[in-house]
Amino acid sequence: MDEAVGKGERRARRILFCAALLVLSGLTAAWADAQEAATPTGAGAAGVEALHTPPAASAYAGDAACASCHAKEARTYVVSPHAADSSVAGKKTILGDFTTGKNVLKTPNPDLIFAMIAAPDGFYQSAVNISNPQNLTGEAQRFDIVIGSGRRGQTYLYWKDDELFELPVTWWTETHKWINSPGYVDGGVHFDRPIIPRCLECHATAFQTAQPPLNKYVRESLVLGIGCEKCHGPGAEHVAREKSAHPPGDGSPEIAIVNPARLTHTRQLDLCGLCHAGAGVPQTAAQSFRPGDELAKYLTITIPPPDAPVDVHGNQVQALEHSKCFTSGKLTCSTCHNVHEKQQDAASFSAHCLTCHSVHACPRFKEMGESIRTKCIGCHMPEGRSQALTAESNGDMVRARLRTHRIAIYPQETGTKD
Repeated sequence: MDEAVGKGERRARRILFCAALLVLSGLTAAWADAQEAATPTGAGAAGVEALHTPPAASAYAGDAACASCHAKEARTYVVSPHAADSSVAGKKTILGDFTTGKNVLKTPNPDLIFAMIAAPDGFYQSAVNISNPQNLTGEAQRFDIVIGSGRRGQTYLYWKDDELFELPVTWWTETHKWINSPGYVDGGVHFDRPIIPRCLECHATAFQTAQPPLNKYVRESLVLGIGCEKCHGPGAEHVAREKSAHPPGDGSPEIAIVNPARLTHTRQLDLCGLCHAGAGVPQTAAQSFRPGDELAKYLTITIPPPDAPVDVHGNQVQALEHSKCFTSGKLTCSTCHNVHEKQQDAASFSAHCLTCHSVHACPRFKEMGESIRTKCIGCHMPEGRSQALTAESNGDMVRARLRTHRIAIYPQETGTKD
């Protein structure tokens, strides 16, 4: 058996070597931007007792169980960006281009490229030494997990036994090119950036750690995608009660599930803030936070002063809280976002603004007329380049382009005085 495994490994390496030689004939410059899964800093404070402990795998029912009663929500949610935020790597889920000439990332090192290879047994990233192509510099790793729905880009992870690492090359949708993954040094050969629990907390529904080290997991426990139970809490008990001879009535405290719409204004923001308020520093074990909890007891997030700029990446909650619209006390993330449905375009979001604001009150109404009804978001929540989510790729600094969630008057967009 060992001899058979050895032959298989040698065959796979020969395939990768041949593919690497082929891509040398079609080198192309590759630059673009980063994905939404950069590894945050902070591994958690030791010795702090969790208010909740991470749920056991048996506490989860799975999306299929939810869909049996909530078919409408399940049908629309499956095509949402959250549902596709992580997945098993494969031909249908990897968006990156493996066409010869487009499957290469150049680096500032003239002898080093990264080749993306579609082999019979899967997809790989290889570091190739051009001056000595037979030497793959000791690295050729398989795409195992896709992170990112692809709206802006995708980053890829690979397993090394039970440890999870980030691959060094990312696909960026904005320019349809491969770029350096955030956190990796441009021009070097590194495949060693660990995926710590805080990463998976925002890019997967559930997992169990097997640390040390921090990036070691029980592989079969990983539930990819942002599923129902990420926002509603573990649902096995809820399903069991609903299927019992005497199910609890709607709204009963015995229902054993969380409806985020019934949480307080602050707790709703905390739920979204788990992943949309920045990396933060965990104060408890990963996955201890449950919908309805006070986020500050589980995660320390630095709140910038009201007059300080807030980066467009990962700080959507703080940016929203810096908006005058937020002071009404009614605005939450779900005011505009229906997470059960596919993402709307900017023009459609403007309709939410008009539930409180009149188009006739806009200073530019006389100039633009009724067409201004679809322009609210473009003017008052413009896109910007992130200063936090960046990657240096082939000598170029690339930055994620994201929409700010600080609703305000931006003179450069509106043509008016602030």
